[in-house]
Amino acid sequence: MNGWDHVSLKVKKMIEMDLKKRFEKAIKRVWRLKEKPDEMTLLKLYALYKQATEGDAKSPRPKSREMVGMVKWRAWRKLRGIAIEEAMERYCTVVDTLMKLGRKSLSS
Repeated sequence: MNGWDHVSLKVKKMIEMDLKKRFEKAIKRVWRLKEKPDEMTLLKLYALYKQATEGDAKSPRPKSREMVGMVKWRAWRKLRGIAIEEAMERYCTVVDTLMKLGRKSLSS
């Protein structure tokens, strides 16, 4: 390991800490939206949050009669393979967009 490897590890840790702080702020900011986001946006936020905090969905698939649980699990499962940091970044981006647009939906 040369001197530059040490520097790049330090920079990487600083970037990761910054992202974690941004993610934690975004979790709080989403509750300050003027209107509750639409169901699809809420589902996207849920899936990104789960991926960012737990990683790939490993829990067993919910029973089919538990419709809401099944929909949420499928949304999370679709993010399989996405890195925790990427999920955090995407979550922050969705919240930032909602806050800037003052909308309850990303699609409107």
